[in-house]
Amino acid sequence: MSEILWIQNGRVVDPANHRDAVGDVFSVDGRLADSLSETQKAKATRVDASGLIVAPGLVDIHVHFRDPGQTHKEDIGSGSRAAAAGGFTSVVCMPNTSPVCDNAGTIQRIADKVARDAVVRVYPTGCLTIGMSGEQLAPTGQLKNAGVVAMTDDGKCVQSNEIMRRAVEYAKMFELPIMDHCQDASLTQKSVMNEGEWSLRLGLRGWPNAAEDIIVARNVILAELSGAHIHMQHVSSAASVDILRRAIARGIPVSGEASPHHIEFTDACLHDYETVYKMNPPLRTDADREALIAGLVDGTLACIATDHAPHSPTEKDQEFDAAPFGIIGLENSLASSLTTLYHGGHLSLSEVVALMTHKGADICQLDAGTLSPGAPADICLFDPDATWTVDAERFFSKSRNCPWHGRALKGQVKATYVGGQQVFDGASITV
Repeated sequence: MSEILWIQNGRVVDPANHRDAVGDVFSVDGRLADSLSETQKAKATRVDASGLIVAPGLVDIHVHFRDPGQTHKEDIGSGSRAAAAGGFTSVVCMPNTSPVCDNAGTIQRIADKVARDAVVRVYPTGCLTIGMSGEQLAPTGQLKNAGVVAMTDDGKCVQSNEIMRRAVEYAKMFELPIMDHCQDASLTQKSVMNEGEWSLRLGLRGWPNAAEDIIVARNVILAELSGAHIHMQHVSSAASVDILRRAIARGIPVSGEASPHHIEFTDACLHDYETVYKMNPPLRTDADREALIAGLVDGTLACIATDHAPHSPTEKDQEFDAAPFGIIGLENSLASSLTTLYHGGHLSLSEVVALMTHKGADICQLDAGTLSPGAPADICLFDPDATWTVDAERFFSKSRNCPWHGRALKGQVKATYVGGQQVFDGASITV
């Protein structure tokens, strides 16, 4: 196989470099290049991208691959194939595996499996606390040396302000960002959906916005106190967006992400108790949804992240209270985001690409998300106007808990390249 790639005639959209024009993209030995010599052109694998967008490989800083310990739901291999099919070339995995990622041994176990099975770049995170119990700090330095790119107890939220303060301070010492699942557990005991009109109609235990807002405000205070960067995961509340907006205006080092499902769906989707819409944090009101979109438009929310959370059909096929929280989204994230934000008239194509590439990469300090010469040749080719119907039964993920199943979306991935090598051709994994 040629180690030289020449993608021709596509519309190159590279927001990090303010590039949006028809042109060519070159790769030599897995790295992007300014140009090719005549000799290199003669040897290159040529790809005609006419009519397609040539973008940096997508970056998702919030996924669950369930490996080790829950591989009946997903594993490194299946999760990375799902990512490739969605145009993602770099993903950051959460540490709530079994065992959890609170020691270097588990991180090494994941790294070994990534090297063996992954078709995209997979980065681990480390737990803030031992056992994700929120009681004793995990060995941050040891985890950093083992290769984690961020610290988080995602899946749980550290309830003790004192423990969180110390965790944040240690993470800053080791120049690691903190990513936090913002949830005051005292306000969400046995809660299963957003607190409001629909929880009353359905007779389900409500989950107030305040459970998120209180922790977001706590984290803003700790970020200001420590100078550490705290990133708020899957923001769902209008008030949280407002808290972040005011904090960022004051120069406090905080950021937030929105998930595709929270900017498209609302709690009204649960009207027939369909568990595929059960997630944490829950779907909220249309006013919250609009506030999230406004936060993406004005930069308050820095990026889009899927919170890809696979569960088996038997786990989701239970009464609503008993079913687990979480949905999958890697394979349709670009399409759903384009449908809502670009085709919905809220953002330009380049702005959506930025939210799904370099902006997330910057938070976790990844060498990803750009088409800069010398950068890894991680590339996504997609047609922003192609309409397709989501069929979760054909996904590469092991799980099928996808709320977009059967829905028509606009925007389709045609090819994914990692290090200049094609890993997805629009239909099949090619490595």
